[in-house]
Amino acid sequence: MRVAADVSPLELADYQRAVRLLLRHPLITPTYPDRGALPLVRRWTTQLRADLPEVLGYRLLTTADTARLLRVHDRLDATTPALTRTDRPFNRRRYAYLMLTLAALGRSGTQIALSELADAVAADAARIDGLGMDTERKPDRDAFVDAVAWLERRGALALADGSASAWVNDPDRAEALYDIDREIAGAVYRPSRVLQHVGSVTALLDTGQGLAQGQATTRRAAARKARRLVLEQPVVYYAEVDESLHGQLRSPNLAEDLERLTGLTVERRAEGVAVIDTSGRLSDVRFPGGGTIAQAALLLAARIATHCGPGNRRNPPTPLPAPTAAERLAEAAARIDAALPRGNVLTVLAEQDRTGTAPTGEAVYPFLPDTWLRRVMRELVGHFGVAFGAVWRADPDRLLGEAVALLAKLRLVAVVEGGVLALPLLARYRGVTAEVKQRPEQSTLFEDVK
Repeated sequence: MRVAADVSPLELADYQRAVRLLLRHPLITPTYPDRGALPLVRRWTTQLRADLPEVLGYRLLTTADTARLLRVHDRLDATTPALTRTDRPFNRRRYAYLMLTLAALGRSGTQIALSELADAVAADAARIDGLGMDTERKPDRDAFVDAVAWLERRGALALADGSASAWVNDPDRAEALYDIDREIAGAVYRPSRVLQHVGSVTALLDTGQGLAQGQATTRRAAARKARRLVLEQPVVYYAEVDESLHGQLRSPNLAEDLERLTGLTVERRAEGVAVIDTSGRLSDVRFPGGGTIAQAALLLAARIATHCGPGNRRNPPTPLPAPTAAERLAEAAARIDAALPRGNVLTVLAEQDRTGTAPTGEAVYPFLPDTWLRRVMRELVGHFGVAFGAVWRADPDRLLGEAVALLAKLRLVAVVEGGVLALPLLARYRGVTAEVKQRPEQSTLFEDVK
């Protein structure tokens, strides 16, 4: 089957924009993420329903006011959390309040007062060991209103009167009234499996039906899994993927299908596959980019790349072996079962050899200790001076933490105990330092570097 078979060359870019919208925003409503999104997706509904299941194994459900992409999850992913009103990741309590709020809305009419909704959620939370919700406590009210605001942004709730922020600060004197869009509220959470008998986080990934499959069916399933992996994790290293998928990742069909479906560029390298978002409309982080953190991250990336390059023979970094896919999955599952996931982190177990001798078949990544990173960031802050601003100059360790977090999200480094691992993609930033030194005071410098 040819992707976008019934789409003309003149309309292909418009179709690809609809695909990218759905991939970035699996729930689209009349107002979320913007008013033009739903009409665009609805225009291409027939072709999307043909391509998405065949290429990725995803299903598209549409109603008068919603478009819902039901995705298949092959691995635990903590890179796209729900965000609070101040753009901080949800913690476990906020996720719990969000689910209980949805349940309460399902039992409500067309309008509800914020205090009434809070009382319903508090009653349900009191029946869950270790959760609870006390509307007399401001931290609990803050967490609850973060869940409400998340639903409001997507159109499930619409403020009719009052102020949620005022209620948080003084629930005895303030109130808020919301209209409920039951169709959108019902589309927010559409699990692909019945959850009553799922006993753990890892069980969510068990999509097998226990039925024997033919060879052709198995190959198609593996091809879809490989495409999903590349789209959901835009940098895929062969060393981190089960060997059964290597052939699919190296297949020319994968690049051809994904590029025609999404309009993205697929780069194949010796160590893996990377997807480049030239549109800037699918990635949640644009890099290189403006802002102090992005600038500091690019400077740090250049220094790491130079330090790890072949020219540094005097003080080369110590390599560490990468964990196997099974180790990463087991560790990620345990972490998410125990606490809120922190992000896209590769954890190297303490007992792994620090001498650079990797087990057969595993990649070896250079290790940069925290002491080296702190020294380099202080040097950068001192060298570029006012370009970093007084706040960051006074706290270079905080700037380092933000810069490293950005590089880790971009899969340029992996955060491990005591430092970071420099991942292969970082090599493309070698040579940036010279250009940076020539134009250190331009605020747009990091948008210009390619």
